[in-house]
Parts: sequence; structure tokens; C-alpha cells
Amino acid sequence: MPALRLTARSTLSVVVVLALLLGTSGCGRQPPPTGSASAPEAAPTTPKVAGPVERIADGPDKLMHGRYLVETVAGCGNCHTPRLPDGTPDPNKKFAGAFLIKEPVFEAYAKNITPDKETGIGSWSEGDIVNAIRNGKRPDGTNLGPPMPFLWYRHLSDTDVHAIAAYIKSVPAVQNKVPKSTYQIPLGNHGPTVTSVPDMPKNNQVKYGEYLAGPVAHCMDCHTTYVDGQIDMKRLGHGGNAFVKPMIYDWAAVSSNITSDKTLGLGNWTDDEIKRAITTGVSRDGRFLLPIMASPLYAKMEPDDLDAIVAYLRTLPP
Repeated sequence: MPALRLTARSTLSVVVVLALLLGTSGCGRQPPPTGSASAPEAAPTTPKVAGPVERIADGPDKLMHGRYLVETVAGCGNCHTPRLPDGTPDPNKKFAGAFLIKEPVFEAYAKNITPDKETGIGSWSEGDIVNAIRNGKRPDGTNLGPPMPFLWYRHLSDTDVHAIAAYIKSVPAVQNKVPKSTYQIPLGNHGPTVTSVPDMPKNNQVKYGEYLAGPVAHCMDCHTTYVDGQIDMKRLGHGGNAFVKPMIYDWAAVSSNITSDKTLGLGNWTDDEIKRAITTGVSRDGRFLLPIMASPLYAKMEPDDLDAIVAYLRTLPP
């Protein structure tokens, strides 16, 4: 993946593969908490028993492929579907937005991305949605802001980003008016307009895993250290970013080191242990991990894609 220069930190989106691998998690960077912060008292100390998982199949059909990406590794609903009090997504407001993501320099509400014409993006064309995802532009030319990780999404392939947009246009419309986000930073510094990106071949497992963990799921955005608001690609996967009261939760955490370091990272983890953490939210020692990562979505991934992500993580220098 080419080095990226990000000027605004992505907070929660989609996710966020691997956000909790070592027992802490998150996908939005905030200043480190001044006091102690911990998981809620009611957080379980042993893993929950997961029921059977129905995988979502990928395929050559555009809508089928778009559904696979949105509902699994890209995890769009992790940010754009509001949460019930127990932390689970509200099934009646799928992709309808509304929960607040706060940073010192902005208050952003996850947008309603359903095809509702009054409160969602029903009037947007597929091309409009693609341009918004890649270039952070609304159809009227105004700029969208963080926490959408536009500088990772710029590298989404044409096939994938158009499939995502087509699937989003096909989901049921939900009327749900979302408050306007406010920013104290300039918006739109994402670089030259991206018009086309070639597909990433799957025959190179590590490179494809890098693509999935980067542009598609942007796990590396959360797990790469930020210095003075800028991502430091020399610290790819080193973690160390603080996440304060993410989503509806009332605790703080720090993103984990997911490099191949044997003491602080994943170097001594087996492939199965990493996969279990991604898909079930259970650490290698059996601890139940903080529920920010969209494990229920990642559990539906194609096994080959999960294998590719793990293969890529193995290559991160310790």
C-alpha cells in the first residue's frame, strides 16, 4: 500500500477489522483520557457462546458482490446503523445513521445512507455515491468530513466501490433525519480527484490482504500510530491511539499493536487465534474483547479473505 498522508483522523468506520485483537479496541482517535478508563462493570469476563454464523457469499454479480463487501469486511453498518441500548445494531434503522462521533475539532453524525429521498441519499446516483466515498464530495460539490476515511477509500478499486454504491442504492429506504455535523477544521484536503483504480488481483494473497485491511476495511487506520494528527506510516500497525467513549459506550481504550512483534504484537499468535479474535471478539487467552469491532459482520467473510488478512498481518515488521 502506498504511504498515505491523512489530515483528519478516522474515528469509527466500518470498521475496523482487528480493532480489539489484544484486548483493547476502537476506531476513532481522541486525546488520551486524563483519568482511568475501563470497560463497563457489566462487561463479561468470559466469551459469549456464538450461535451458528451464516456466511454471505461473494460472487461476480454486482449487487451480490456489493452486499458481500458492505455486510462483511467493509462493515458500513458498523457506523451507519444506530445502536440499541444493549449495543446491538437497530434492525429497523439499518444504514439510517444518527449516532454522534465526537472529537475535539468536530462533532459528526453518521449519515443516513439509505435511499430515502428526504433524509437519506435517495437522490444520489451511483456515481455520486462513488465520488462521495472516494473523494469526500457531495453531488453539489461541497466537502464531506471525517470520520469517513477518505484517504484510504481513495484506493478502492472501480469494481468494488461501484458494487458498494449499487448495493447501498438497493437497500430499503428508512426515513431518519440526522443532525448536521459541525467541524472546526478545513475539509476536503484529500488530494487529486480519483476517477479510476484497477482491481487488486487475488492471486497474491499478501497484497490482497493488504488491500482488504487497508482501503476496504481500513483497519490500518486505527492501528497505525498518529503523531500530531498525522498518520505515521513508519509505525504501520503499531497501535497506541486512544478511543474515548466510542459509539454508545462509556469507556476508553487504546488500539493494539497488530504487527508481528512476539511480545507486544501478534507474533506468537496462531492463525486460528487471530481469526477467532476477528470473527468472535475473543482474545487468545479467552478474554471477551470490548465490543467496538464488528465481529458479527467479519464472521460472515469468505474464508479466503480472512486468510489473506492474516497473511498480510504476518508481514508487518515487528
